[in-house]
Amino acid sequence: MINNRISPSEISLTKKDFMSDQMVKWCPGCGAHAILKAVENVFPEIGYKKENFMFVSGIGCSSRFPYYLNTYGIHGIHGRAAAIATGVKVSNPGLSVWIATGDGDSMAIGGNHFIHVIRRNLDVNILLFNNRIYGLTKGQYSPTTPIGSITKTSPHGTIEHPFVTAGLVMGAQGTFFARVLDSDIKMMSEVMSEAARHDGTSVVEILQNCIIFADKAHSLVTDRELKEDYQVHLKHGEPMLYGKNREKGIQLKGTKLQGVVVGLNGVEMEDILIHDQYEKNPGIHRMLGKMEPPDLPMALGVIRSAEYETYDDMVEIQVESAKETSEIKCMDDLLNSEETFEIK
Repeated sequence: MINNRISPSEISLTKKDFMSDQMVKWCPGCGAHAILKAVENVFPEIGYKKENFMFVSGIGCSSRFPYYLNTYGIHGIHGRAAAIATGVKVSNPGLSVWIATGDGDSMAIGGNHFIHVIRRNLDVNILLFNNRIYGLTKGQYSPTTPIGSITKTSPHGTIEHPFVTAGLVMGAQGTFFARVLDSDIKMMSEVMSEAARHDGTSVVEILQNCIIFADKAHSLVTDRELKEDYQVHLKHGEPMLYGKNREKGIQLKGTKLQGVVVGLNGVEMEDILIHDQYEKNPGIHRMLGKMEPPDLPMALGVIRSAEYETYDDMVEIQVESAKETSEIKCMDDLLNSEETFEIK
């Protein structure tokens, strides 16, 4: 649903309206190219005036995004995109604010800002490019690099346990979390549209391929021979089915999720879990977000979309209340309030 505080466009916009004239300097084959195309597809459909879109970024390959999209934008400093976006949104609620960030930018130096913008539930949209590596600075391991990976800064294999993005978002009381692949522009576009409609902080984790420093980092999920068994595409109100013939499903057994085959060991279709992305209790959403091959397929699509009050709405309410109840209505009132001091 379009935000009624953001002005709708009076004319129909197209993809070309959002295409920048700047040379795109990502490496050939980088998944970021597909992410850019998805955003160009989605923005005309959202329906806001072009000048009401705002992109904020930090530092990293992903953070070049504001240059490559014909909207207003701020290329900030490392890890501080969420802080900048907070100031932008609170000072101007009439903007649709988007953040482009990477796994290093958001969850290492920017980790504190990341969890708190989620906790506050500010109405912004975060596109998190997760390539499991630091690409711009030439291949150091990041907070999401799998344990044991050989990188420029872990020549004997990293010994750090990586973040699971979904777990971090849910732990920070996130209201919207989705996961998509950079190779699926259609799903990316659909999920970004849902993120835009969500009133609150939306986090879309995009499993992105860095062809230079972490090629095939997500191959277990994206490999053509394996993907049917290692991907479960979530749709609200539909059973969680996967497999080449959709013969497999996710079942809740006690307090754990497990993969089962419909028709075997007494498993019937009604035993398969139905996805409810709007459930306020994040319990099932946490479990779905943490599923990983080879034990279970990876959940793709919108995992969680719960409605809660937003930070920017509550700030506006407080400001209006203060205006109504304060005796000071203008600068003259302040200067004559006896709440001033004189420097001699």
